[in-house]
Amino acid sequence: MALRVGIVGGGQLARMMIAPAVELGLQVRVLAEEPGMSAQIAATATGDYRDLDTVRAFAQDVDVVTFDHEHVPQDVLRALVAEGVEVHPGPDALQYAQDKIAMRTRLAELGVPQPDWAAVADAAQLDEFLAAHGGRAVVKTPRGGYDGKGVRVVASAAEADDWLDALAPGGQLLVEELVDFTRELAQQVARRPSGELAVYPVVETVQRGGVCAEVIAPAPRGAGRLAEVAASIGTAIAEGLGVTGMLAVELFETSDERLLINELAMRPHNSGHWTQDGAVTSQFEQHLRAALDLPLGDPTPRQPWAVMVNILGGPAEDALEDRMPAALAAHPAVKVHTYGKAPRPGRKVGHVNAVGDDLDAVVYEARAAAAFFGD
Repeated sequence: MALRVGIVGGGQLARMMIAPAVELGLQVRVLAEEPGMSAQIAATATGDYRDLDTVRAFAQDVDVVTFDHEHVPQDVLRALVAEGVEVHPGPDALQYAQDKIAMRTRLAELGVPQPDWAAVADAAQLDEFLAAHGGRAVVKTPRGGYDGKGVRVVASAAEADDWLDALAPGGQLLVEELVDFTRELAQQVARRPSGELAVYPVVETVQRGGVCAEVIAPAPRGAGRLAEVAASIGTAIAEGLGVTGMLAVELFETSDERLLINELAMRPHNSGHWTQDGAVTSQFEQHLRAALDLPLGDPTPRQPWAVMVNILGGPAEDALEDRMPAALAAHPAVKVHTYGKAPRPGRKVGHVNAVGDDLDAVVYEARAAAAFFGD
C-alpha cells in the first residue's frame, strides 16, 4: 500500500510537493484553508488548521502529517502527537519557527551566531536597547510575521507604540540590533527522524520590499570557509532543534565577514525553489523523504549555477497563462512554475528557474523570462 502524506495548508509549497509525491509513488492529501487554493488538485479536505477536530479528522487516514506553513497551533500539534500521529516537523521543533523570542533564546543556548537581541515589554526597555545599539534597531512581532510583515526599523520607542499598546498581559516584542550586512544568504538542510542529514549549498538571496525576489545558487564568492561555516550553522540548528524535514536558515553576511542568523523556516522555502531544476533532489522531494524517514536524496547541483527569479504581482490585465507562450518561445531553456494564484500587486504568483555554466547568462535568462509575466 502506498504511503500517505497529509499536508496541512493549501499554498504553493503544498502544490510543489505534489509532483515529487507522485513520482515517489506516494498518496498526497491536502488540508486547504479554502476552496480554489494553489494545491487544490490534491485538496481532500477544506477547513481551519487551527481547529483540533478538523486537523484530527484529516490526520486519521494518513501515515504522516507535514506542513505548507508553520502556523498550526501548538495545542493542536501536541494533541496529534499524544494520539500517536506522526508529525514532521514536530511541535518541539516547530515552536522555534513559530515564536521568534523562543527561537533567539534557544539559538543562544546552542551557541550559534546571531545579532544582539532582547525581549521588551514597554517603551523604556525598547529605548534602553536603542541607546545601547546606536539609536536604531529592528523590532519584530514574535509570531506570525513573514515577507517583511511584522518587522520595523525604529529610531525611538514611539515608532512601536501601537505594537506595545497591543501586547497582551505578559507579552513582549523582539528587538534586534540593526545589522550592517553586505548581503543575505540562506542555508538549507534536510534531516530525517533517524538523524540522516543532507546539506544544500549556501545561496545568495536578493530581497525587495521585504520579499525574496531572486536567488543565486550557489552563493557567488561562497566557496571555502563561508560555505563551511554556513553548513555548520545549518547542521547545528537542525540537530539542536530536532528538525525533521527541510530547514532553511536565513543569514546575514556582515561587513566584517561574519554570518549571523536572521530567521528560520521548517518547511520548503523560497530560497530553495532553484532546486526543482538545479539540484539532483529538489527541496520538495527531500521534504517528503525526510518526513517519511526515507533515505535522503543527493542535494548536489546539476549545473555550476542556478538562478531563481520570483514572479511578483503578475500582469495587471492578463492571466499568467496568456503570457506563457511568448515566454516559453523566447526562453526555451528556462523552467516556469506558476502557483494557480490570481495576480495581485506584490503577491508571489510564480517563479522561473534557469541553470547553466555562465552566471551572467543564467541571470539574464531568468530575469528576462520572468519579465514576460509583469507589466
